[in-house]
Amino acid sequence: MATMDKINDLYARKRKAELGGGEERIEKQHASGKKTARERILMLMDPNSFVEMDAFVETRSIEFNMQKKKIPGDGVVT
Repeated sequence: MATMDKINDLYARKRKAELGGGEERIEKQHASGKKTARERILMLMDPNSFVEMDAFVETRSIEFNMQKKKIPGDGVVT
């Protein structure tokens, strides 16, 4: 894989992680008058001061069939 392909893949993975469970879940949060965890963190922090660690981590839990729900960053932003 060429360097630019790797960089583009990294950006795509980052965008996917920023969506958490996806647009539908974000809309559901907003419809209930809530913000996502990332949105709440950004409200508390100075602009460009928040650096997320392990944004691509996925749960290893098997309880509640969590192994079937692969969401990048799941459980990291709380």
